[in-house]
Amino acid sequence: MNSTYPYIASLTREPFLFYEMRITAKLLNSGLNDEETVAQIAADNLFQYPTEKTIVRMAKACIKRLNAMEDVDLIQAIAAQPTEIAKQICLYALMKQSRLIWEFMLTVIGEKYRLKDSSFGRIDLNTYFIRLQEQDNSVASWSEGTIAKLKQVIVKTLVENEYLDDVRADHLNPVYLYPILENAIRSHGDLTVLPAFNCFS
Repeated sequence: MNSTYPYIASLTREPFLFYEMRITAKLLNSGLNDEETVAQIAADNLFQYPTEKTIVRMAKACIKRLNAMEDVDLIQAIAAQPTEIAKQICLYALMKQSRLIWEFMLTVIGEKYRLKDSSFGRIDLNTYFIRLQEQDNSVASWSEGTIAKLKQVIVKTLVENEYLDDVRADHLNPVYLYPILENAIRSHGDLTVLPAFNCFS
C-alpha cells in the first residue's frame, strides 16, 4: 500500500460487501470482462438494490476492489472457496483498496497480535482516528458523522471476519490465515500485511 494514497471515506457507502463481492467475482470468473460484469449485475439486479444507479456504483466498487489484489487466482477463490476463506480474501482486497483499512489492520490489529494484547474497544478506534486527524488534513476535514460511520464499518468488518464475536466485544479472537491467501501474499512480496492476519512466521 502506497503511503501517498489519499485516505477516502467511501467506506461509509461501500462497506465490506461480501455478498456483492462474491457475485462479482463469480461473473468475472465466468469469463465476463469488467463492463460486462457491471451490465449483468445491473440487468438482473443481482445485488437486490432499489435503484440501478446504486447497483452500478456498487458493482464498479466491487470490481475496483477485486482488481486491487492484482491476482486472478484470488478472485477465483472469492468465487469458489468456502465462505470463511472467501471473506478473508475479501478483507485483503479491502485492505489493498483502502489505505484507511490497511493502516488500521496493521497499526492497530497487527500490533495487538504482535504484543499478544487481545483487548479491543472504542478507545482503539478513537485513538486511531485522532492520530489520523492530526496527521492528515483531509481526514481532519471529515465530519463527526462520517468518522462515526467509518468506525461502525470497521467494527462490522472485524465481526464478519471473526476478529470480534459481535459489535460489543471487548477482545480480539486469534485468527487463522488460510494457506491460499498466505501463499498469494508471500508470492506478491506483501509480507508487511501478515501481522494483520495474526501471522508472524
